[in-house]
Amino acid sequence: MTTIRKRRVKGKIYHYLEHSTREGDKVQKKEIYLGTKIPNNINEIKQRLLDDIYRKKWYADIDKISKNYAKNQKMMPESVREKEIEIFATDFTYDTQRIEGSTLTHKETADLLERGISPGNKPMRDVQEAQNHRDLFFDILKSNKDISLQEVLDWHWRLFNKTKPGIVGKTRKYQVKISGSRFTPPSPVEIFPMLTEFFQWYNKNKNKVHPVEIAAVAHLKFVTIHPFGDGNGRISRLVMNFILGRKKYPMLDIPYEYRSSYYNALERSQMKKNDRIFLQWFVKRYIKEYKRYLR
Repeated sequence: MTTIRKRRVKGKIYHYLEHSTREGDKVQKKEIYLGTKIPNNINEIKQRLLDDIYRKKWYADIDKISKNYAKNQKMMPESVREKEIEIFATDFTYDTQRIEGSTLTHKETADLLERGISPGNKPMRDVQEAQNHRDLFFDILKSNKDISLQEVLDWHWRLFNKTKPGIVGKTRKYQVKISGSRFTPPSPVEIFPMLTEFFQWYNKNKNKVHPVEIAAVAHLKFVTIHPFGDGNGRISRLVMNFILGRKKYPMLDIPYEYRSSYYNALERSQMKKNDRIFLQWFVKRYIKEYKRYLR
């Protein structure tokens, strides 16, 4: 709970912003001195205070997850680690493709990617894009290159070169809409300046800001720019996991079943131009996914 407290000292009134949280049997308090008058930007100050509190709590949990995950990985035989990443690649490929309209079931995706069994009654486009995504994901994990405009253009080409030849590996020159969303992507003339700004932001902050925050906000920023005619979500989720993997944090699969809350968090962030909304959704989802490493 966040409240404004007044304190009288020698006849003068002083204002403090106070936030209280309960952890077990203890109540933790943090306060900020506001002055003799309540500032006009009090809502911004409240939000900064909450951000600071949440970040400390969230990132302490996430760093514990990362530490325990790394310990667990070291204890595993190499063959088991390889099997784990293969399972993740299948789940990630299934969910990221399914979110974008693929007709493959999870079993069909697993049969295709792990056993080479292609479903006979499904569009070849869905089959090809699943294979391309899995292959690209593994190559990204091994890559020594950092993300750049040329790199994501290459990723896009590798994903769609056999299925979407008209748009593959190039930014769009036309306006697009997102089905079911109130958000309208930037106009074509804005794309290159926004991509330039995006990679400048990433290079400036990649070693300063917490890896999970960078991954979440990079995903949001890239998909908001929406530089391609199709495949923006898939590329942005690859960017997200590239960053997490590069920083040795567990990667995140966003399950198809959570697509409504995922889309809602993206749209709300985009409409309000507030990264914090999606970041909070992302961090909560991340901690929930890996809570077994908090024990």
